[in-house]
Amino acid sequence: MKIVVIDGQGGRIGKMIVESLLDLISQHELIVIGTNSIATAAMIKAGATKAATGENPVLVNVKDADMIIGPIGIIMANALLGEVTEKMALAIANSPAKKILIPISKCHQVVVGVQEMPLTDYIDLVYQEVKNGLSLS
Repeated sequence: MKIVVIDGQGGRIGKMIVESLLDLISQHELIVIGTNSIATAAMIKAGATKAATGENPVLVNVKDADMIIGPIGIIMANALLGEVTEKMALAIANSPAKKILIPISKCHQVVVGVQEMPLTDYIDLVYQEVKNGLSLS
């Protein structure tokens, strides 16, 4: 299974996702993509071994991904303070992959009906969702 984690800005969310999933996905391909080099470096520091930065790696890797994980802004053009391009958002949204999105309410994006929780609780939910998805495959 090909799992793609995408994050931007400082890469804190992506770093936490990678740290959480490393033991669970050892038999699967994990690719991390930062919208900038700082985010990519944070995810590599967390233990990712396959990493890239920028728009083109997103466009290439989401085509055949089985799961895409990241903050909800990765499917919104110009999100993450402008780091998500229109092409990136469209490619992610159009990917046949299961998308596991963390509802971070920043940059004028609010998902109504979603309970405010600490980021660590969201990461625990991501872990459970990936675990469930892996057991189904």
